[in-house]
Amino acid sequence: MTVISKNAKLMLLPPQINTRRPIVEAYGLSKQYGRIKAIEDVDVVAYPGEVLGIVGESGSGKSTVLRLLNLQEPVNKGVYHLNVNNLVGVNLFDLDRFDKRDVRVHHIGIVYQNPHLGLRMGYSSSGNVAERLLITGERTFSTLRDKSEKALLASEFPADRVDDPPEVLSGGMQQRVQLAKAIALQPELLLLDEPTTGLDVSIQATVLDTLKRIQRQRTITMLIVSHDLGVIRTLADRVMVMRHGRVVEQGLTDQILEDPQNPYTQQLVHAKL
Repeated sequence: MTVISKNAKLMLLPPQINTRRPIVEAYGLSKQYGRIKAIEDVDVVAYPGEVLGIVGESGSGKSTVLRLLNLQEPVNKGVYHLNVNNLVGVNLFDLDRFDKRDVRVHHIGIVYQNPHLGLRMGYSSSGNVAERLLITGERTFSTLRDKSEKALLASEFPADRVDDPPEVLSGGMQQRVQLAKAIALQPELLLLDEPTTGLDVSIQATVLDTLKRIQRQRTITMLIVSHDLGVIRTLADRVMVMRHGRVVEQGLTDQILEDPQNPYTQQLVHAKL
């Protein structure tokens, strides 16, 4: 299986994506914690409106990739370009912490597996979304309320519960609040870290339907990390398979899941059948 590199990164992409410039270009990502190599020489390329899935067993480096792309942690090696507005050509890893925060606020949204990482559980749901809007300098209460409710509506959160705090909501509802907060400023890139893990099957289905609708309506680029191949099959256009911090195989989702070439990918797919 051919692995996408800087010189041949279009080989596995469908024609409708081939003709466009990538919105995410990250090359040679390496991250080490002490003596432990979390990821090594990982490339991530994603196109406008594309959903890229990242799969692998626990400890494979999936979530580390997402944290680096969210500019939460320093990288040991690598470059990261987000080709939007005045960021074109800028290596985001070279920015200072204030500019990185600006990029996260305006251009990147994230939904964590654990809602406690993304939400203030004692605040109202609308207040959680408004908190993200406040960072941009918006101070008018009516505007904050209106934009927060619109974002919650877009995530299919019930209108009669916008004042309820996440601590009294179900797991699926909490994920919807996280999603509303993530998309409130209409970011170009949405990162999803195991967004359906721990949810009942029926709730998983409704969350996935919501994600598909948002992606379709807003043409937002999504990177989703999941150990659940069913989730990846439902959402992702392409998939990259990670093991021990490296990408071992990648390609179109149907291609990888129906005819995996790498022995590890074969084992992963067959274990889920």
